[in-house]
Amino acid sequence: MDGETLKKVLASYLAALAALIVLNFALPRFMPGSPLEAIYGQEALCTMSPQLVEELNRRFMLDQPLYRQFGAYVTALARGDLGYSYFYQVPVEKVVAGYFPWTALLCGTALVITTVLGFILGVGAGGRRGSRLDLLLVAGVVALGGVPDFFAGAVLLVVFGVYLGLVPLGGALSPYAGYSGLKLVADIAGHMAAPLAALVAVRMPSVFLLARNNTVQAMTEGYILTARGKGCPQRTVIYRHAGKSVLLPVITHTGLHFTSLVTGALFLEIIFNYPGMGSLLYKAILARDYPLIQGILLTITVAVLAINLSTELLYFAVDKRVSLHAR
Repeated sequence: MDGETLKKVLASYLAALAALIVLNFALPRFMPGSPLEAIYGQEALCTMSPQLVEELNRRFMLDQPLYRQFGAYVTALARGDLGYSYFYQVPVEKVVAGYFPWTALLCGTALVITTVLGFILGVGAGGRRGSRLDLLLVAGVVALGGVPDFFAGAVLLVVFGVYLGLVPLGGALSPYAGYSGLKLVADIAGHMAAPLAALVAVRMPSVFLLARNNTVQAMTEGYILTARGKGCPQRTVIYRHAGKSVLLPVITHTGLHFTSLVTGALFLEIIFNYPGMGSLLYKAILARDYPLIQGILLTITVAVLAINLSTELLYFAVDKRVSLHAR
């Protein structure tokens, strides 16, 4: 990649980040109600003296115009300060640091499994178009693709958690278990199994269909006929030759749809009471904790932009003939 192209890519992402920072600041302030009412309650506010209410408004900068609040917000971000949580009474970065790793683990694992599984099944089905396996896979993924994340999560929770008792009903760790080593890994995996299964089941079909359709098209190309003419095994023709041409669109799809995957994970975290950013955002919204809401949304935004940028760079690394941006 030449330096000029890299500058254009970075400039576009910086512009997107700047716009999202503005939206991140503005959106929580469109919510109805007062943060003081959410923190202390309407009855407590009624018993407070006007001097105390004024002091609380001053402390939280709620008495300042929005442009001054925004200026203070941007200045704090430049220092790496995400603000102070009204509800938890600790810096926002400390609260986020306790929840973000669980979301990163869930989304990262789902991204890898969804991409790898969708690619392998899609290429295999496309290379054997019209076979019984192809028809079964297509029917299955089409049915799964129309199911919302939260519905799939609720079904898995009721069936495997409530009725069968095979998965925990919530959390990410068994409380007071004191596990370590492989037992700790198994405990984490067991708690994550249900939300991960729901996320993969709903998100994998789009990768599968993309890989299958591109493989069907690739199987008609001349280089595939040449490979068959040389006596290459069917598996080699499908996965090594046709699969290589399918890899680029799958990588692009992975980056572009990472945002929807994160969104689905946030809803599933609430359903399964999983201690990730979704659960934290839900609590912050109920409390109208503006700094915490801003910190959560900014963290998620930066993570999504980082994944998208990495996808573009990977796309270019896989095929250097492809320009990162057709501008």
